[in-house]
Amino acid sequence: MAIHPIDYRYGTPEMRAVWSEENRFRAIVTAEVALARAEAAHGMIPREDAETIATRAPEARLERAKEIEAEINHDMMAIVKAVTEVCGDAGRWIHYGATSNDILDTATALQVRESLMLIEEKLGKLLCVLLARSAETKTLVCAGRTHGQIGVPTTYGLRFAIWASEVSRHIERLRQMRPRVVVGQLTGAVGTQAALGDAGIEIQETMMEFLGIRAVDVSNQLIARDRYAEYFMFLANVATTLDKIGLELRLMQRSEIGELAEAFGKKQVGSSTMPHKRNPIKSEQVCGLARIVRSAVEPALQNNVLWDERDLTNSSPERALFPERRCSPTTSST
Repeated sequence: MAIHPIDYRYGTPEMRAVWSEENRFRAIVTAEVALARAEAAHGMIPREDAETIATRAPEARLERAKEIEAEINHDMMAIVKAVTEVCGDAGRWIHYGATSNDILDTATALQVRESLMLIEEKLGKLLCVLLARSAETKTLVCAGRTHGQIGVPTTYGLRFAIWASEVSRHIERLRQMRPRVVVGQLTGAVGTQAALGDAGIEIQETMMEFLGIRAVDVSNQLIARDRYAEYFMFLANVATTLDKIGLELRLMQRSEIGELAEAFGKKQVGSSTMPHKRNPIKSEQVCGLARIVRSAVEPALQNNVLWDERDLTNSSPERALFPERRCSPTTSST
């Protein structure tokens, strides 16, 4: 039985799937396959072995990796061993020349790419709705308020237009951010690419071409977390816009105003004791979840401050931060 609300209450099946344990495992295996193909393309490992890896690696199973991890207490190496088992003799080339974060960070890039595709699609739909509402209500006069007090008249068309403009900027930000955030790496221990020889940069580029993402320009043992911090700050910015919209709807749905209202299902229950009530629960959930999304910004920024070429203080927060953004208001379904 699920006990965390992101597992059953918030988010869409699509976004939950992106950050699921199984999809994480598959992203890691995909990165390992791309690594082998890239090394074969540059003559570092036998091409036939790379082809075997590409064919058999997808047969590896998360359950087997967990069994191995319970024995060796290293999650990445457990996956390497699980993939090696299904690849036969070719398995000796799995993870060749790489360090853990080459694969883990590259897998994260694949997941972030998926999540941004979903968010961009949903923001686009929201923008269309807001633009349509703005056109429909451009002459619908209502009381304008400043400091919570009635001032002079305005229109709902203007209010919707302001929200639409804000959402359009988020779409622009997302597209500008994507090439900075969706990047992978193959830099090896401490980032020198020494294990890859003279062709390290070329192998890295080829690996990322196979994955359809960009390679970092430079990194140490892991990708600099300013990239991920930008991602979480973007999510917080989007969540705040949705918070603002939700708050306005809640204010205008108050009984003494009644200018706006959420849809209310035929069999929906507003209160267990006051059956006349129609509460703005969706807007309240959006406003509440926005607080959770914004709370990710501080640890995401701190994750960029690590000892020397790396330490592990970023790892445990990221294991929570990334999957918990599945409860982002942009994907709330209840």
